[in-house]
Amino acid sequence: MIYLDYSANTPVDEAVLERFCAVERSCPGNANSRHQAGAAAKTAIDEATQSIARSLNVQPAEIVYTSGASEANNFALKSIARLERHHGKHIISTPLEHSSVSGTLTALQEQGYEIDLVDIKQDGTVDLAHLRELLRPDTILVAVTAVDSELGVVQPVTEIAALLKDYPHCHLHVDATQAVGKLPLPSFEGIDTLSLTAHKFYGLNGIGVLVKRRGLALEPLIHGGESTTIYRSGTPTVALACSLALALDKAMTELPERVERVRSLNARLRTELAKYPKVRINSPEHAVPHILNLSVKNVKGTVFQRALSEKGVCVSVKSACSADGLPSRAVFAVSRDRRNALSSWRISLSHLTTDAEIDEFLSVFDACYHELVK
Repeated sequence: MIYLDYSANTPVDEAVLERFCAVERSCPGNANSRHQAGAAAKTAIDEATQSIARSLNVQPAEIVYTSGASEANNFALKSIARLERHHGKHIISTPLEHSSVSGTLTALQEQGYEIDLVDIKQDGTVDLAHLRELLRPDTILVAVTAVDSELGVVQPVTEIAALLKDYPHCHLHVDATQAVGKLPLPSFEGIDTLSLTAHKFYGLNGIGVLVKRRGLALEPLIHGGESTTIYRSGTPTVALACSLALALDKAMTELPERVERVRSLNARLRTELAKYPKVRINSPEHAVPHILNLSVKNVKGTVFQRALSEKGVCVSVKSACSADGLPSRAVFAVSRDRRNALSSWRISLSHLTTDAEIDEFLSVFDACYHELVK
């Protein structure tokens, strides 16, 4: 099997898994319990929280544990909307967002909130001039992905944050799920909430983080039961938190070598795939090298994905959390071509990807291409 779907899920790092198992064995207590076992668990999760805060250059009090980025996105958007409902109900986002953002915005729209989507330029980035036009005194939230999961485009988060300074009731939420481990994270200055999840950077499934600016009083999604913070109830997942802390530390410290390796793989794929006349590369050159989105003209992405899968190659059509059968919103936003968007699919690479796997992928791709292109 050739696995080229690392943006959907990454295999857990061995050291991270060992950390999880070690903490699970050594800390059986509930971190809220008032006895020795509880104190040991609390010490472990406090140390993990401090490590995560150092990696993200924020304060420990700004870390809120969640079950993943989908919960973190839901929590941030719904809570900010409720917090600022008396100041306005206007929200701005992009067509590039993960379904946990776009789906939440749809739910808010049904509750009476007004949603505008900012235009995307041909290079995949937010049109800042259009964003400036959309901003209003009653705008309470701008939600943007730092790196979108389908094209890998890096958004100008710092510039977006600067535009919002003149709107005191407008908050900025950044979905950093696809950014962690792929590029240095933006400064938290000007950002109110930021989401991430461990399984995208070689951690375990089941834990994520919402970074919440200190002083921002959000209403919890989950009520009842003590935890590490008043903003999210439930028994603290000590071992998962410790494993996330290590995965994040490794993602940050090993970033340059990992990215350099992936960049060389991406360059090779772009060169080889460009030799096929029906192939269109949708990811712009400045996208993160881990994500390479392409279309094969007149062949639906789902059809090409199925053909590759039958030959042992794993790639994605859109993000793993998106509905099937519809064109990619992200690719359509950039190309303005519905057929091209329907034909699109995504290769996502890792520093773990080998040259032999790329060789095999290119061989399988060639066979599928000549079978399907008429």
